[in-house]
Amino acid sequence: MKIVDASFLTSAQSISDSPSPDKAEVAFLGRSNVGKSSLLNTLTNRKGLAKSSSTPGKTQLINYFDIKFKTQNEELPYLYARFVDLPGFGYAKVSKGLKKDWNRNLTGYLEERPCLQIFVHLIDARHPNLDIDTNVDEFLNTIKRGDQIIINAFTKTDKLKQSDLAKLKRAYPDGIFISNLKKRGMLDLQNAITEHLFGNQIF
Repeated sequence: MKIVDASFLTSAQSISDSPSPDKAEVAFLGRSNVGKSSLLNTLTNRKGLAKSSSTPGKTQLINYFDIKFKTQNEELPYLYARFVDLPGFGYAKVSKGLKKDWNRNLTGYLEERPCLQIFVHLIDARHPNLDIDTNVDEFLNTIKRGDQIIINAFTKTDKLKQSDLAKLKRAYPDGIFISNLKKRGMLDLQNAITEHLFGNQIF
């Protein structure tokens, strides 16, 4: 199975002005500057699909992308889902008032979106134990429904020494280890997503 088309659908400020929840959604979230936009562009093989800001924390909207997968099943050749690019969290220069609304809208989406199936939590491989990421993981595990999964994807692994990468893999045996630069780990991430969303429909 592979992604054969990806297109921007719309942006929303909150769950209230989000599109109809008629497709399974995969939410990508992480600290500002973790490499989320680059990962989405590499994963979908669409350069410029997700826009990265030169100012961390500037993107404050929930961005929806329609994704088309090609299967190996002749009776069901295509399957569809949405990728959702969520605002980066934990950026200090956002004003207190804006951050309050921002966090409320982000939390509302994560807790209440009925079609949300997968949380992809992006973590900088160079800083895997920051309190903010630990807190996000704890929060996601608290709100996660039985039909949802959390994927921890460690970005920027090309910046690690091999010994440090091996240590990280031992510490997080269920993690997925990503390098946008070298396109490492993209197939692992895509397979984890499609297996949960579609199961045996892909064969």
